[in-house]
Amino acid sequence: MTRNRVVVLSSVLAVIGAVALVAWMVGSKIESPADAAARTAAPTPSPILVPVEKRVLGSNIVTRGTVRFGLPQPVSIAPSVLKAKSGLVATLPVRNAQFVEGEVLFTASGRPVFVLLGKVPAYRDLAPGASGDDVRQLEEALKRLGFDPGPIDGHYDQRTAAAVEKWYRAKNWEPFGPTLEQLAAIRLLERDSTDAARIEVASAAAQSAAALGVESARATAANNNRKVALELAARSAEFQRLKQTLRKDEIQALENERAKAKHADAAAEADLAALIADRALIVLDPRQPETARMNADAKLEVARSAAQRTRLGGLAAIQTAERAMMTVDERLKLAEGAEQAARLTETSNRLEGEKTIQAALDAQKLAQIEAKVAAGRARQLATDLGGARSRIGIQVPADELVFIASLPVRVEEIKSLVGGTAAGTVMTVTDNQLAVDASLSLEAAPLVKQGMSVTIDEQALGVKATGTVAMVAGTPGTRGVDGFHVYFEVKVDATDMKLDGVSVRLTIPIKSTQGAVTAVPNSALSLAADGTSRVQVKRGNALAYVSVTPGLSADGYVEVTPTSGTLEPGDLVVVGYNNPTNPRSITDMKSSADTGSNADTKANADTKANADTKANADSKSNADSK
Repeated sequence: MTRNRVVVLSSVLAVIGAVALVAWMVGSKIESPADAAARTAAPTPSPILVPVEKRVLGSNIVTRGTVRFGLPQPVSIAPSVLKAKSGLVATLPVRNAQFVEGEVLFTASGRPVFVLLGKVPAYRDLAPGASGDDVRQLEEALKRLGFDPGPIDGHYDQRTAAAVEKWYRAKNWEPFGPTLEQLAAIRLLERDSTDAARIEVASAAAQSAAALGVESARATAANNNRKVALELAARSAEFQRLKQTLRKDEIQALENERAKAKHADAAAEADLAALIADRALIVLDPRQPETARMNADAKLEVARSAAQRTRLGGLAAIQTAERAMMTVDERLKLAEGAEQAARLTETSNRLEGEKTIQAALDAQKLAQIEAKVAAGRARQLATDLGGARSRIGIQVPADELVFIASLPVRVEEIKSLVGGTAAGTVMTVTDNQLAVDASLSLEAAPLVKQGMSVTIDEQALGVKATGTVAMVAGTPGTRGVDGFHVYFEVKVDATDMKLDGVSVRLTIPIKSTQGAVTAVPNSALSLAADGTSRVQVKRGNALAYVSVTPGLSADGYVEVTPTSGTLEPGDLVVVGYNNPTNPRSITDMKSSADTGSNADTKANADTKANADTKANADSKSNADSK
């Protein structure tokens, strides 16, 4: 019973204590109207002052990216025409193996494949006589490796070949000399050149003989022309002589014959008349005997017969002379024909002579052409032989050389197998230059240019490095980024840190004051009634306004230049007012002023990524600060 009473008493006391506690707490919450008025009265404000600073302002773009080695580039082997077929891969490097200039990347069929620095890929065999940028690259590489190739002129000469030979032997490899095909081609050229030289001599002799033939043809033609000319002259003279004398002589002979016939007739007639008279005297004279008369008759008959003969003889002579006159024209025609025949013979002989001379000239011209062709061929073959001899020597097959634009390199991936054909892409390599793949927003991309400096860091990993913007893609959505971002690449400056595959932060300054300037927090700027910018400065125990021109705004601060009054580093400016019951520290105010900076590092919520220097969102002086 006693124990139960004690329990009941304890419970009652606990209840009474709880009620008293509640009553006290309620009473403490009740305040009088006077207390309430005192508590809600406006506090006396006090200005929050911060000093004017001298500092460098900069506007940055901040983004992230992943570090990698340089972009993989293929190592492709070009076929060599010096070799019958591509070799078989004998040895291959391992991934991440490092190679410097002049080292052997791998081997194929007992031959090395060297790596050299150069932008022009190996696409042909290099031998004495070759020229081009690939030869210049080889000469430059040989000089860097300590093997003097002579003048760096892009011409593969014997000095270049000697340097290649020394390089191969220094690496314990046999240099690639003339092939059997090249030696056979030299021998064939030597034979052809000898034959061409013989033909050239024979052609020169034929040319000389043709020249003599021309002289002989001319001499023969001249001699024949002289003979025919003499014959023509004789025929012409005979024709002219006959033409001038023949008719005259024949006419004279005819007249002579006629005169002689007439004279003979007259004499015969006179003799006949005398005999007739004598007979008449005898006949009339009776004294004359009959015999006298008969004798006279006989004489008369004889005289008559003689006269008749004389007359007939004269007629015959005249007819003969007349017949001779009739043959004069025929003889003249024959003489004229003979002259014309001689003239035709002269013309024909002259033409024949000219034809013979022309044939000799054509033969001479042909001989000259043949001699010229033979001489040209002999010279060309001699030149080809000299060129072939100059090109024969130590060579670099195309499949024993790889030019890479940046050295040293590391092996990224092996594409071939030991025993596979050493052709096409055998492996991929990267340079030792670290790079960062990153992206920019469409608004920030136009502000980033090639060559800009970049700060690279990652606090959690202790990463801190620098780099340079290597390229910015021309269009969004390339290189694996989405269509709302633009890819860009950063080359990392030399560092000992292992950064391959690490995600890092990139900070790119896009605008800077290029030196320390007078700056105040953004919240210190305000607008005057006339629209100008100003700051409120503490002068002793009072506050005064100073008109300023704002400049670049970044990191919560803005560059200011006084336009009335003075403003020096260390002067205190008002950034806000402090409530005594709820004080805010200057640090809080600055933190508030810095709010709004983001991955694009805007100076405040209204500052664009292009870093236009606005003073604040409401300040009209943003137009003056550009």
